[in-house]
Amino acid sequence: MAEFPTIRAVVVDDEDLARDELLFLLKAHPEVEVVAEATNGLEAVKAIHNLEPDLVFLDVQMPGLDGLGVARKVIDSGGHVPHFVFATAFDQYAVDAFDVNAADYLLKPIEKQRLAKSIERALVRIDTPAGQTDPVEELLSRIHGKQRPPSKVLVNFNGRLVLVDTAEVIYASIERSQITVVGAEVQGLSNYKTLEELQADLDPQTFWRAHRSYLVNINRIKEVEPWFKSSYRLRMSDPDATEIPVSRGQTKRLRELFKL
Repeated sequence: MAEFPTIRAVVVDDEDLARDELLFLLKAHPEVEVVAEATNGLEAVKAIHNLEPDLVFLDVQMPGLDGLGVARKVIDSGGHVPHFVFATAFDQYAVDAFDVNAADYLLKPIEKQRLAKSIERALVRIDTPAGQTDPVEELLSRIHGKQRPPSKVLVNFNGRLVLVDTAEVIYASIERSQITVVGAEVQGLSNYKTLEELQADLDPQTFWRAHRSYLVNINRIKEVEPWFKSSYRLRMSDPDATEIPVSRGQTKRLRELFKL
């Protein structure tokens, strides 16, 4: 039986469901040994200090000390600094913009393939010879300093290639590997291959991945409808008043957005 180099990891998320889902996905990776879980920033700092893990999967948005605050505290302590993989259901940034040494950025809901890529990167970088530092500070500064130019989305509409202002995009969906972009006056297919790619080119404060198959403009939500088992649906402001489900993992973000 093949042996895997072991990554000692800590998983940090204040939401039980999100933490459990990540732990479940990590079971498919025998090279990762989860040595601790933390439900808040202070627990995370303590676990990192006591256990000195190789890798920390760190939720960005947590009450009190958030994920970025955890990273700063660990760096400022002058002690062991693990490799960080930040995860968030919102505050989305282009994932490829953070392809820096020994750090990554995952968007929730976390895709199995994307997680595997992060772990592969971690294995390589943990084996990097001593003397090459982990520039987590660079990652943090780029998260806060990244500016996005105004952008438009190219949509195939009635046989024409139309440029749509992103502010006019109501939502985007994916079905059978095709991205449909719906605007107030235009609806058609996009050349983007995945919702992640489209999301990376949009304003992270405006566009939210409400469901694995839907990306919505929060300014274009007309109604929030309670659904069964404490879930919700969104009614959008497009002419068809499209109803979009909110995934269980995104319910927390919905409540934060609209103070539910």
